[in-house]
Amino acid sequence: MSPSPLSIPVMMSVVALILVTLMLAQSSSSSPTLTITPRILKKSGDTVLIEWSNVSSPSNLDWLGIYSPPDSSHDCFIGYKFLNASPSWSSGSGSISLPLTNHRSNYSFRIFRWTQSPVDLTRLDDDHNPLPGTAHLLSQSEPLGFAAGRGPEQVHLAFTDVESEMRVMFVAEDAEERYIRYGEREEEMDEVAVARVERYERDDMCDAPANTSAGWRDPGWVFDGVIKCLKKGVRYYYQVGSDSKGWSKIHSFVSRNEDSDETVAFLFGDMGTATPYSTFLRTQDESISTVKWILRDIKALGDKPAFVSHIGDISYARGYSWLWDQFFAQIEPVASKVAYHVCIGNHEYDWPLQPWRPDWAKTVYRTDGGGECGVPYSLKFHMPGNSSEPTGTRAPATRNLYYSFNNGVVHFVYISTETNFFPGSSQYNFIKHDLESVDRNKTPFVVVQGHRPMYTTGNENRDAPMREKMLEHLEPLFLKNKVNLVLWGHVHRYERFCPLNNFTCGSMGFSGEKWEAFPIHVVIGMAGQDWQPIWAPRPDHPNDPIYPQPQRSMYRGGEFGYTRLVATKEKLVLSYVGNHDGEVHDMVEILASGQVLNNGGGGGNMGSVTAGSGAGVEVAVSKFSWYVKGASLLILGAFMGYVLGYVSRTRKANAPGKTWTLVKTEDT
Repeated sequence: MSPSPLSIPVMMSVVALILVTLMLAQSSSSSPTLTITPRILKKSGDTVLIEWSNVSSPSNLDWLGIYSPPDSSHDCFIGYKFLNASPSWSSGSGSISLPLTNHRSNYSFRIFRWTQSPVDLTRLDDDHNPLPGTAHLLSQSEPLGFAAGRGPEQVHLAFTDVESEMRVMFVAEDAEERYIRYGEREEEMDEVAVARVERYERDDMCDAPANTSAGWRDPGWVFDGVIKCLKKGVRYYYQVGSDSKGWSKIHSFVSRNEDSDETVAFLFGDMGTATPYSTFLRTQDESISTVKWILRDIKALGDKPAFVSHIGDISYARGYSWLWDQFFAQIEPVASKVAYHVCIGNHEYDWPLQPWRPDWAKTVYRTDGGGECGVPYSLKFHMPGNSSEPTGTRAPATRNLYYSFNNGVVHFVYISTETNFFPGSSQYNFIKHDLESVDRNKTPFVVVQGHRPMYTTGNENRDAPMREKMLEHLEPLFLKNKVNLVLWGHVHRYERFCPLNNFTCGSMGFSGEKWEAFPIHVVIGMAGQDWQPIWAPRPDHPNDPIYPQPQRSMYRGGEFGYTRLVATKEKLVLSYVGNHDGEVHDMVEILASGQVLNNGGGGGNMGSVTAGSGAGVEVAVSKFSWYVKGASLLILGAFMGYVLGYVSRTRKANAPGKTWTLVKTEDT
């Protein structure tokens, strides 16, 4: 029986439908896939495994975009990794593991195909490399979140104006009331302090990228509580949070003791933070080593109190909000154990309409703050004192500008190089009154800290007008009040000077001659930022790589690291610790009289500083002549420091997954 005329078209339609279905199924099975494991992370810093497959004709420019929140537009990623970071990428399949910081929002991941032909030269990263293109999306993942009830994060401590107090700050996802519970025993944290809460908004940001979709992310709620009536020099245990939203892990600190005859501090500038991905800005991989070695030293102190001093250029977020989260997550292991003190730098504050911008400072104050105008810095930290300056916008006033405190036998002063320090200004009046009021019987040593240096032999001319004004207005105060030590950041190297008065070295009295106590200036901006300036060349060889070391410069080093201060009633010792080995590479000793010892140079063999468990920090100084060692090791130390800095930068530039060649630019 032959089919009816109507059945033939029907049969053909069915066959066509089957063929289309098979083709779609085949196409679907070969489409790129992107999966993540697990879908829920327990806490900030946990790792996710990102896997992909079926990427046809893989290119070494194919890339993985990291997004938070998940609905961010394609070009508003927080970071990216090229798929060639996976060894098997050329097969079209691979995987990448990433530790993720909690930004109080879910994550998602997307794979893009990118070729060199549509490169957009208007979208460049911090090293002037093109940011990857987003025109061709290949696949995207399901969202990833963080488990509820994990408690607040980004815990950090600070001193208040009262010796028997400790400030505790942290971040949470909402404004619901949180607390600090604490006690002298981990199993008996019966005391409770309520934390107040604050927040800033996108409209508080002053300029791009901080107030744009690319840079702005919800910063969460900043909580600030104070533990009171602490005993002197006692270890306290604490945690932060609430029963309804969860508690943090238990941390501990040793309370301050101004009656102590010993002071220990860890000091540096310009550290920043590291990220496990590339982003719009250059991040600071060396900051990981700096935190690691300081944590080693803190643990070795046992139950001795200490604190950290970070003198400007804190996170290098520069308008990209999530880098603040990354920074606080990175320092929490240290900052939850000891007070973490800061002063403001150009990358926290500078912006085109800042209120104090005198004519001579046109080359000094530019757009280094990325539009933040000091707002995240002002709310995420709370330093002693009540210094502030209005921003002139709807943004809250800029805080934490200048303050001081005693710690054991040392009086520490913090100043702002970004706001008015001229005679008649509130800051100048504070510095003058504070230095004149120091009780040198109680605190025989005075240490002043600020971001931009008064003295440097780096080839950095942009700040020359500021250095002239600082020499004119601030140096006389330091000299008159016999400041012992002045620490600066901004230049990303270590450099120690002789005791100075207007570029002139003071006599040390080593041969019985008359001497006068002048301040020792030290540049300590070597904690993480990887752009390193060259030293100033000779005037008659401006284009040759010849770096003369003036007589006033006693030691210059190109290695990343930090400084460690240990002081007793009789002597203050400042040591420069290198990140590649955790050993001391330079040291200077200052007596309570102001006389400076072993000031003839430095090097790894000049002495050793070891943090003895339970015994504090002991200093063993070589008996051999400092002058002889300085003469023999000065050139070698400077050269090796430069080579190590170069190797570190080269390794970063050639790391797997990097497609573009980094071009270092001036970024202080």
